[in-house]
Parts: sequence; C-alpha cells; structure tokens
Amino acid sequence: MLAAGSPDLIAGPRTQDADADALYRQRTDPAQVERAVAIWAARAAGGTDFEAAWKLARACYWMGTQGAADGRRRALERGLAAGEQAARIDAARPEGHFWQAANMGALAESFGMTQGLRYRGRIKASLERVLKMDPTWQHGSADRALGWWYHRVPGLFGGSEERAEMHLRRALGYNPQSTATLYFLAEVLLERDKAEEARTMLQRTLDAPLDPDWGPEDQSFKAKATARLAALGTR
Repeated sequence: MLAAGSPDLIAGPRTQDADADALYRQRTDPAQVERAVAIWAARAAGGTDFEAAWKLARACYWMGTQGAADGRRRALERGLAAGEQAARIDAARPEGHFWQAANMGALAESFGMTQGLRYRGRIKASLERVLKMDPTWQHGSADRALGWWYHRVPGLFGGSEERAEMHLRRALGYNPQSTATLYFLAEVLLERDKAEEARTMLQRTLDAPLDPDWGPEDQSFKAKATARLAALGTR
C-alpha cells in the first residue's frame, strides 16, 4: 500500500494515471501492479472517474488470474465491482462492460459450477453489448471472449462449439497474431476433431511476435501452447 502523503497520491490525476500505467506495464512484478492498483483505487473511490475504474478492473483481472492463489478470488470480485462502476459511469464505452465480463468469466472458470451458473448470462450480455458498440475494439476482444464463453459453457446452458469457432475466427480476422485468439481457437478445434489445424494454430501462437501492450499475456499463452503441443505429441 502507498503511504499517506506519497507523491503518487498528491499528484494530479493525469500524473497519477501516467505513473500507474508505467507501473502496470511491469505487472509481472506483484509489487508494481499492487502500486498501480492503489493509485487507480484511490482515484476510483470518488465514483466518477471512468478511466481509473476500468483500469482498476483490468489490473484486478490480472491479479485474479496471474497473482498469488490465495488472493485471486478477492481480486476478481474487486475487479468485477470496478468494471460495474465503470459501466455505470459511461455505459456508452466498452471498457467497463468488457472488464466486468472478464472478471466474471474468471470467477466462473475458477470457482466452481455455482459461480459459472451465476454469471453466465451476465457475461454473455456484457460481451454482446461490446460487440454492438464496436466489434473491432481491442482487436476483436469481445468476439474472442464470446468464443471462449461458447466453448466453456455446457450445451445445456447455451454453449456451442460451432458458435465458439465462428466467434474466434471472426476475432482472428481483426488480429491474426493474437496469441489469445490463436490458442483459444486451437482448443476449440481440438474439441471439434480438427487436430491438424489445431496444431497449426498452436504453432502460430508460438511464432507470433510479442505485442508491446500485452507482452506478459502473450508469454502466458505461448507457454500454454508449448505444453499443449507437447501433450498432443505425434498423435
């Protein structure tokens, strides 16, 4: 936590945001992302700062999926609340809707069927709202997340591997080198018995350059692709 009277807390909003952005770029270091979270949380506490709220939601998603295991659920719940706040402040922009969906999705995947059933409808609605606003936003992130939603949700509750593949291919059209999209599409293709194309997608995940804004995420998906290819072997 930042001490009272820290320069980060007494500087103006623009300086704070630039400092927090710089800290967040070093998010593989838990201490740095925690400092960024403290800055955005202090700014978001007033309930009117859209940028701080959605960036807090994004940072909490990172901590809730990549941070220490004993703090992940708490981080995701905090990220969900921040995303909801951002969506209330400016419902016409996609960031709040997307990051609340991302935090709900991680809660649904990580903490049992009850969480999954609780959030599945809200996740889908939030992502579809982003799609209506701007399907190209953040390189097709809403299509990618919807594709994963259709893959992870059981068919009885609306899941569909066919729809999953459709959304992921659409997302790939916005950014053919997205490691997240390539990896997710590979998993869906494996489920659909398209093993050779899945291997191609996994190799493309490994070959894709690191995105300057998403390097840590890219590295994570490359590690997953390496493990998946090793597990597939020569079958």
